[in-house]
Amino acid sequence: MITGKHYIAGEWLESEGRFSSTPVTGGAQEFCVGTPALVEQAAAAAEEAFEAYGATSREARATFLERIAEEIDARGDQITTTGCAETGLPQARLQGERGRTVGQLRLFASHIRAGDYLDRRHDAALPDRVPLPRPELRMVQRPIGPVAVFGASNFPLAFSVAGGDTASALAAGCPVIVKGHSAHPGTSEIVAQAIAAAVQACGMPNGVFSLIQGGRRDVGEALVQHPLINAVGFTGSLGGGRALFDLCATRPMPIPFFGELGSINPVFVLPNAARSRAAEIGTAWAGSLIMGAGQFCTNPGVVFIEDSAADAFINAASEALAATDEQAMLTDGIAEAYRLGAAQLQQIDSLREVVGAPCDSRSALPYLFETTLDTWQSEPHLAEEVFGPLGIVVRVPSTSDFAGIARGFAGQLTATLQMDAADTGLAASLRPILERKAGRILANGFPTGVEVSDTMVHGGPYPASTNFGATSVGTLSIRRWLRPVCYQAMPESILPEDAIGAF
Repeated sequence: MITGKHYIAGEWLESEGRFSSTPVTGGAQEFCVGTPALVEQAAAAAEEAFEAYGATSREARATFLERIAEEIDARGDQITTTGCAETGLPQARLQGERGRTVGQLRLFASHIRAGDYLDRRHDAALPDRVPLPRPELRMVQRPIGPVAVFGASNFPLAFSVAGGDTASALAAGCPVIVKGHSAHPGTSEIVAQAIAAAVQACGMPNGVFSLIQGGRRDVGEALVQHPLINAVGFTGSLGGGRALFDLCATRPMPIPFFGELGSINPVFVLPNAARSRAAEIGTAWAGSLIMGAGQFCTNPGVVFIEDSAADAFINAASEALAATDEQAMLTDGIAEAYRLGAAQLQQIDSLREVVGAPCDSRSALPYLFETTLDTWQSEPHLAEEVFGPLGIVVRVPSTSDFAGIARGFAGQLTATLQMDAADTGLAASLRPILERKAGRILANGFPTGVEVSDTMVHGGPYPASTNFGATSVGTLSIRRWLRPVCYQAMPESILPEDAIGAF
């Protein structure tokens, strides 16, 4: 049963204010509004819990993560029903996202059991070294303390209450306070119930996890500025993320803000691929563009293709997009922002609208625009993300322009090369440019669909993310919540367990 309450340090609590959910189908429900006072309560509980949870064994934390996965799966039908109603996402998408969510919990459990993420290092003592002896030195990664996580609007499971930020922080040994997203509060509560059940079953300290529902800006500000919070994980808009990032940086003790803020994920169609299969690539790109109503941070929003091959690409893409049915967007606000973004592009005379059908509701239809390289370079706001199924095709006079285009990009989550074997030379010249711009570079694929694995990087230079050295997906994401500690001449009897044994 959904109660509409917050979960703070093992208790389901009410607060005075209420807000209503805005489901696509079914009736609205009331939920308690978060407050700075609840942030204070959750932070104090998390700090108290850290003393015990940070000292747990890797095996205990792995078992805890696996139990969370089991509890989420046990509530699978309820999660799917509630999530579909709240977000408008199809049943198959919610089921797949639940599989990803529990899969990454189990992956992280396996990863921390192996212990490689600790990057343990050992320098044996050299008592006879001259002119100075060397003491024994050990280095190991240690958890940093309580972490704040902001639930994302576009992934009600994989990037929300028990998503990658929460799972990786718990794997590292850090308590977590989640600020739930008001787009899917019922789904958030069900997942919090699953975590609460795992906390009790595994005997974890109650303050290891808290969920604060909804809340105005003051709740988010109180969370990132609380002196007991040691780092923040965020997936959302550039404006909101940058505001929180600045608050973290201006604290008396600044803390890291790991924000994933969006990207237009450029696609370069190289000349031989364009000549041999422009239509095929155009159709496939359209499918990626409209996936999930374009509400993916890896949505491939802009394509660069040589002018001589652009017609075939555009014709195929426009045919696929024109046949697309309306898709519900996650919130009324996202739908309104999408319409506004499309309307602003329609005001640019040198940008031709190829496909476009406005919707006045929470639903969306795709837009396709085409333009020239001159317009792309003279209208810098074309490189700003429009969150939804909107794409721009840029006709490029010559592929010799590709290098300059790539150098002009701000940071991206991904960059894609559509190429044939004969394009290898050009691709090789673009690769070192693109790897300075994006966290993931693809050949002959599309970036929607992020594998949760050891090798995945979901991040990139600013403004794709606020920390170019981190990823929010994959096992490397655990390292965000750790810091290296060196122990010098320290007796094993007082070392943490992870610093002892064979290195």
